[in-house]
Amino acid sequence: MVAIKAHEADRALTKLDPAWRLILIYGPDSGLVSERATALARASVDDINDAFQLIRMDGDDVAADPLKLVDEANTIGLFGGRRAIRVSPTSKLLLAAVEPLLSTPSQDAIVIVEAGDLQRANPLRQACEKARTALAVPCYGDAARDLGSIIDEMVRAAGKSIDRTTREQLTGLLGGDRQTSRREIEKLLLYVGEDPAITEAHIEAVVGDTAQREQAALVDAVFSGRLAVLDLALSKLSSEGLDPGVMLGGLLRHALTLLKARQSVDGGRSARDAVSAMRLPFPRMAAAEAAINAWSVQKLTEAVGILGTATLAVRRDGELARPTAARTLWTLARLAQSGGRGS
Repeated sequence: MVAIKAHEADRALTKLDPAWRLILIYGPDSGLVSERATALARASVDDINDAFQLIRMDGDDVAADPLKLVDEANTIGLFGGRRAIRVSPTSKLLLAAVEPLLSTPSQDAIVIVEAGDLQRANPLRQACEKARTALAVPCYGDAARDLGSIIDEMVRAAGKSIDRTTREQLTGLLGGDRQTSRREIEKLLLYVGEDPAITEAHIEAVVGDTAQREQAALVDAVFSGRLAVLDLALSKLSSEGLDPGVMLGGLLRHALTLLKARQSVDGGRSARDAVSAMRLPFPRMAAAEAAINAWSVQKLTEAVGILGTATLAVRRDGELARPTAARTLWTLARLAQSGGRGS
């Protein structure tokens, strides 16, 4: 049985066992699925632009006629050399096309199958994980450390520099989809122009304005108990590929900030002064002041504990990250509705 964890994916793909002749690359991060499939295809042939070496097949066509993939995999290349077959994602069933290649793998070509978010019980995923001749590679949204590596790589390649604080700011504005993050970084580098270093001013000018507003709306909705706003913001951010760990991290930081502010209010400071010290954008100040007045120190401490536990759970199991994050957000929002100042 060959089933790997998300954090093992890159290492497994760079050191492929020769017995693995079919590679299933799946997950909710379509950008990362595509990026890994491209990298694997490039490593599997001598010339990725040669149509005789890299054969691209439409997933819908393969699902409609499963024998197409089997026939192509068993075809002997006219000019010899290494071959790869890359099957694009489809919402249709591919098991009938893949099963024959699991029992009798191609000796001439490596088969790369791209797919969306496949649950544990999905027949295609199960078949590939159980087969000795296949590898199933999960692709989940980038964690903060992964985004940091991508930023460093692209900034260095552009001949620029970025300090740690600025990189952390940029990381917080990027989502979980690999290709979307790369496009945002490319746009930033283009804006930087001839400047030798990326600054916070550059980032504020061109990166993540929409994502930042949506994340802020999500955070404020949670701590104010506005379920309808939370539902809309969560749907938008999830569809854009925001990593659940990044989402929970933003909530945890805000909870800690609210806790500190609430403690200062209990010490005699006014809620308005406490909010001013938080340095929030003006549109968010009213929501923060309302949250400080509504939540007690005890309940905010409880919220911090809930978020900390959820963050650890998300890091340990990427497959359950999204439902874990969503459940945590709804739990906190309902706690806000029931009265954050409760005992």
